[in-house]
Amino acid sequence: MKIVLIRHGATAGNIKKRYIGITDEDLCASGIESIHNNIKAGYYQGVQAVYVSPMKRCRQTAELIYPEYKQHIVPDFRECDFGIFEGKNYKELSGNEQYQRWIDSNATIPFPQGEDVADFKKRSVKGWYDMIKQCRLLNYSDIACVIHGGTIMSVMSEIYGGGYYDYHCGNGDGYICDVALDGSINNYTELLRCE
Repeated sequence: MKIVLIRHGATAGNIKKRYIGITDEDLCASGIESIHNNIKAGYYQGVQAVYVSPMKRCRQTAELIYPEYKQHIVPDFRECDFGIFEGKNYKELSGNEQYQRWIDSNATIPFPQGEDVADFKKRSVKGWYDMIKQCRLLNYSDIACVIHGGTIMSVMSEIYGGGYYDYHCGNGDGYICDVALDGSINNYTELLRCE
């Protein structure tokens, strides 16, 4: 099975390097333009089905890339709840004791008044396996997932291995994964432009 993981296009918060988790932002104009440029460059693979996070930025990106497909929404693919850091960037959080404690933990402790990173990873992986089960039932072999950077990092690090941040990718970028029927990832490549 081939699964293409695509991080949603940029939002205004992404451009300003803000923690955007539960904030349901639309794509910004430059984010839409970048996705259109990627489409023109032949960046995205043909698929049989499209799975998305319920957040607008993912659904809008999927609509741009795969307008002919019904979107299968996976609630567990939504981004992490960043708690009191939500909507702020590292400059605005500079000097915040709770933020410094989170940084010093190597981003492993729960976000204050937000989600525990371990719980977020478990939720993302659960969404992955639920999706795999549905894809097997529907006989899909080529799938796109238009999701969040954190969700991609969670799935890749927890299922394939390696560090969480090893799989960071930019807006509109992602990975092509060769996936076994049990949901394990055999190998992957980065999305490459067909220019």
